[in-house]
Amino acid sequence: MNMLTRLEKTLYRLEAQHACLQWAFEQIAGRDGIVFEIGLGLGRTFNHMRHHLGDREIFAFERVVNAYPDCMPDDEHLIMGEIAETLPAASAKFKGQVVLGHSDIGSFDKENNRIMAGLISKHLPAALAPGAIVMSDLPLDMPGCEALALPPGARQDRYYLYQHGKI
Repeated sequence: MNMLTRLEKTLYRLEAQHACLQWAFEQIAGRDGIVFEIGLGLGRTFNHMRHHLGDREIFAFERVVNAYPDCMPDDEHLIMGEIAETLPAASAKFKGQVVLGHSDIGSFDKENNRIMAGLISKHLPAALAPGAIVMSDLPLDMPGCEALALPPGARQDRYYLYQHGKI
């Protein structure tokens, strides 16, 4: 049995994330809408999105901030708290406005991943605009969304892509 090491899993996840981000940026170019970054973490992906998406509003969700100082959103775009509370409220507030949703909240705890994937799957779709792209490090089961093939450079089962309805 060919088991991946944790280093390989991390490398392949980051390669897939980068390929999916570049693809998603092309898909949403010229479309109005905001971005949800669910799981700010160290802020590397937020920093990457901010660099490539220009003036587009990006709202980052986090419960405990550990981001690098230069990878932090301003206070207006940082949504602090438990995702079970913050995502439903933000999805109601920004109903139908999110053109790109990125969820990176997985861990090596299978039960926690199951719970987090369930929360994202249940609450994110209300915020999504028609044709919105969702990227996730966890497989999701979102009503009104279909799974998409990964772009070149992204290994299967390292990242997941979805589209909400049609444009």
